[in-house]
Amino acid sequence: QVQLVESGGGLVQAGGSLRLSCVASGRTFMSYAMGWFRQAPGKEREFVAAISKSGSTYYTDSVKGRFTISRDNAKMYLQMNSLKPEDTAVYSCAARASSFSSAYYVASGQYPYWGQGTQVTVSS
Repeated sequence: QVQLVESGGGLVQAGGSLRLSCVASGRTFMSYAMGWFRQAPGKEREFVAAISKSGSTYYTDSVKGRFTISRDNAKMYLQMNSLKPEDTAVYSCAARASSFSSAYYVASGQYPYWGQGTQVTVSS
């Protein structure tokens, strides 16, 4: 069982930056592929970014060039720059065990472990 806790959300003006963190319990953190998802009010949860065990990354088109996903031995991060009002959402991190070092996953159904989420609000 993996427990995930996000932090770093908040209120920021358009054009600003935030850095989200996700810490996972357990000593097998590096055996998991990870991802960030977001859900805006009245909308379905959507994929934002994913990172493999080896550090391969993938982004949804709307955040490419603005967001950067990364990880170290204990945490996963989402650096968000040039934020827009449409980035406003609850951001959640997710994890799944993976046998493949370079594999990343973009569908929410592929992740069994989820954090509670952190609110990001971008004002215009």
